[in-house]
Amino acid sequence: METPTSAAPRPDFYDFLDRMRRPAAADLFRSIKSFLVSFSFHEPSAEEDGRKVQAFLAEMEGAIRDHPLWANATGQEIDHALEGLEKFIMTKLFDRTFGSSAEDAMADMEISEKIGLLQQFVKPHHLDIPKVLHNEASWLLAVKELQKINSFKAPREKLLCIMSCCQVINNLLLNVSMSNDRTLSGADEFLPILIYITIKASTYWQLFILALFFSFFVGPNKLGIEYANPPQLHSNLKFVQLFRRETKLISEVEYYLTNLISAKMFILNVNANSLSMEESEFQKHMESARLGTQISVASTSSSTSAKVLHKEIDITGSRFPFMDSETESLTPREVKQLHDMYRQIVTKYTLLSKALRRLSIDEDQLLNSVDDS
Repeated sequence: METPTSAAPRPDFYDFLDRMRRPAAADLFRSIKSFLVSFSFHEPSAEEDGRKVQAFLAEMEGAIRDHPLWANATGQEIDHALEGLEKFIMTKLFDRTFGSSAEDAMADMEISEKIGLLQQFVKPHHLDIPKVLHNEASWLLAVKELQKINSFKAPREKLLCIMSCCQVINNLLLNVSMSNDRTLSGADEFLPILIYITIKASTYWQLFILALFFSFFVGPNKLGIEYANPPQLHSNLKFVQLFRRETKLISEVEYYLTNLISAKMFILNVNANSLSMEESEFQKHMESARLGTQISVASTSSSTSAKVLHKEIDITGSRFPFMDSETESLTPREVKQLHDMYRQIVTKYTLLSKALRRLSIDEDQLLNSVDDS
């Protein structure tokens, strides 16, 4: 089974880079560079960027097939070159195309919030997973595969994480079927396990919010605390759908990707009926989970705020270079730089305020906990 960290993907990319360095590839390199530069002339738009990337990959397929560097190349070698091209351009465009809009950030936060609550009380029986399919070792392996998704920037490698996770589940179903002489029920058994894995694979979103908060006011890594990356399930799925070569989103790949999208939608729309429980019981669990989350966040902020005072905030260095400057002394270039920094701060502050409101955390109270500790 191919995985993102296996040796299989490497020759595709590094062979592609090696050929691109050759003088004979100058025309292809110019086309790629021109394509990448063209994005700087337009505001980011995920859907439009996706259409441009798909069109460019289709155009370059013909150019590569007809190029002397790939003369007499097999179909697999051409495919490897296209895989290398996709990884190259999407790595360059990653910051622009992955979860870059406020809408994507809020969508990721919404599902992370819901998962954070469900993590606290959902058990396998709530999803009608038969006991014969309870296998903690396989589930843990599937969780770890899905958790790797944020370690990669190329659509193919992110998709491989999804594939690896789903194949672990599929293997579990096959093994149980053969050892117990039972008939597989297809998606009826596959999807509930994938939903459960998705819930368990998600990291603690409360810590993510606090990481953003302290990074904003104190600076990254100032507290000496390691925060897990957020799962960004919405952004990962959207990124794969828009930027993975369309000809590759077929068959088994399409089936697994569609199931993970279904798992996301199930989590977003979860209710008492979907978890096989009474409405009153569901609401009780959700309220209890919300209360537990608020206590956890308050406890974490209290314990970490004391550390803030022992960490010097560099207000004269690179983070806040104009704190001691006089207005009259600023050059036009510095005024522009200051304006750009202001726009970034307002954007971050707006997102953080929305995040804190979703957590039912009072913004002023959290700030005071930093000042008063």
